[in-house]
Amino acid sequence: MLQSAVVLRLGSMMLAAGAGSYRIKASMARAASAVGLDRHEATVTMTEIVASSYVGDRFRTEACEVRGVGVNVDKLEALRRIVHDLHAHETVEHLNEKLDEIDHMRTLYGDLLNAAASGVACAGFCFLNKGGWVECLTVLVAAFIGQWVRRQMLERKYQHFFTWLVCGVVASGVYMAVVAGLGASGLVSGNHQGGIISAILFLIPGFPMVTAMLDLVRQDFSSALSRAGYVVLVMAAAGVAVWSVTYVFSWQVDATTTAYPTGWVLNLLRFFCSFIAAYGFAMLFNAGTRACVLAAIVGALANTGRLLLIDYLNVPWQMAVGLAAVTIGLLAQLFVNRASLSRVALSVPAVVIMIPGVPFYRAISALNNTTVDASVAVGSAASNLAEVFFVITAIGVGLALARIFTDHNWRHDTPTSVRVILPDDEAESAAAGHPAPEAAQVIVEDGVELDD
Repeated sequence: MLQSAVVLRLGSMMLAAGAGSYRIKASMARAASAVGLDRHEATVTMTEIVASSYVGDRFRTEACEVRGVGVNVDKLEALRRIVHDLHAHETVEHLNEKLDEIDHMRTLYGDLLNAAASGVACAGFCFLNKGGWVECLTVLVAAFIGQWVRRQMLERKYQHFFTWLVCGVVASGVYMAVVAGLGASGLVSGNHQGGIISAILFLIPGFPMVTAMLDLVRQDFSSALSRAGYVVLVMAAAGVAVWSVTYVFSWQVDATTTAYPTGWVLNLLRFFCSFIAAYGFAMLFNAGTRACVLAAIVGALANTGRLLLIDYLNVPWQMAVGLAAVTIGLLAQLFVNRASLSRVALSVPAVVIMIPGVPFYRAISALNNTTVDASVAVGSAASNLAEVFFVITAIGVGLALARIFTDHNWRHDTPTSVRVILPDDEAESAAAGHPAPEAAQVIVEDGVELDD
């Protein structure tokens, strides 16, 4: 009972920190072998784990529900190191002590620094979406306030749909108020309404979106579909918020009259804004400084390359995104081997800046357009949603291909329920003349393969 309980606790902590299903299952199987269980099988969804532990002919099945789901890369890294360092004959008490230490870990960034990261990331995102200095500065203020409100609500355990709805209204409302105030005071002129979409891009659920796509590629449908459902739910909440606010005040989210740089200046600014956007999103995921820097470098290189492919070689957007996602996966693998970080800590912040949040929210807002025929508005919304679907698919395919190229556990279907051969077990098996099972050896050969 104590053995199965500590393994389930490990899995629930990883789920709460945002880990993908494959990583959770592989980590639980390794921990099960460490504490003396013969076999361990688990079913993982977005908020639940059902696990069975086996010792001889006896088995125990337990379930747990994890309501406080989120993303905490720092905790994921700490849990990954614990799993990687497990040895045979690990005591339940010792493993529980390690998990207690992680339970008491504080977040790396306080409320204000976390909100500032959101503001900076969305401001960088705004420039990449062809926003000018007025839009970028206003987005910085709106996203700062919106993220601060979201963190306060999540800490008080407000329901996620309601939280995303409120924060969408707050961020878009702040953006509209600042732009209207600047226009009324005569400090700025022209139309700056289009930047409102960038003000709520901090609400894009990038982490569960990416893990849902990877789980789908691994054919782990229970986890993939539940995560995808969550993504649709919270994005719909934010979309409804923008739709409502823009309808009430008759804003056209695709309208902008901003001067935009060209040539090498544009590409340099794109690299810089991609860097700060990826860095900011990594901070939102509570990643450490080294992980933030590496993720920002990966994101800046890949995203700038993607935009160059589109501008100079006329590569279709979806194909350019797919190639950039492959590049991100390969670069993440390169840094993983040298910095002892998980792929997910580096690839997700880098890929989030390519998720087409703007077309999605514009698709929702297009339904507000009462100046044209209704069929035109619906057609515009459908076109934007189709664009979003194909770009997100390209991201998933690109990341999956990068994993298949670099990870033998992704090229082949390796079960996670087999008994994992840990270091001490290998010595005992060799002494007894029994070679370790091939499937189990695959999981152990490279500890970093336990991440998604």
